[in-house]
Amino acid sequence: MSGHSKWSTIKHKKAITDAKRSKVFSKITSLITIAAKKGGNPADNPTLRTMIENAREVNVPKENIERAIKRGTGEITGAAPEEVIYGAFGAGGVVILITAITDNKNRTLAEVKKILSDHNAKFAELNSIQWMFRRDGADWAPNNPIKIEDENVKKELETLYGAIDEQQDVSEIYDNIGD
Repeated sequence: MSGHSKWSTIKHKKAITDAKRSKVFSKITSLITIAAKKGGNPADNPTLRTMIENAREVNVPKENIERAIKRGTGEITGAAPEEVIYGAFGAGGVVILITAITDNKNRTLAEVKKILSDHNAKFAELNSIQWMFRRDGADWAPNNPIKIEDENVKKELETLYGAIDEQQDVSEIYDNIGD
């Protein structure tokens, strides 16, 4: 039995789902803001058009999309988010490339470093690992993929990726693990 009040149970479940939706909405609107810096018209900016379609797929309200576009084009003043890239070395010789969209680079850097140190990974200067990846459209692909056989290393990396993904500003995580 869940307790005396059914409303209390519903309230807690709703709070959890609302928090998850809020996190997704924040990431998508940040991506829209970054894309809108190259032009606020979706007809002229294919990246913006794609981001808007992604936002509509997860039911982001139209007002939030419009506000993100205005923030990107400079119509709304305030802290403009920017894209940053961090590098790390994980367990088993895995190289990790972390992209984030943030309005405060110092805070995000500190949080990413803390997560990496908590999971036995090491922060790396971007120039020391970026040569291991190539741009593949909007994504990054490894130049020399490696194969991980050890199940313990796989579990450790999975835990690390989960912790990094929980960080609000992180948008994508790339590694050099081959299929």
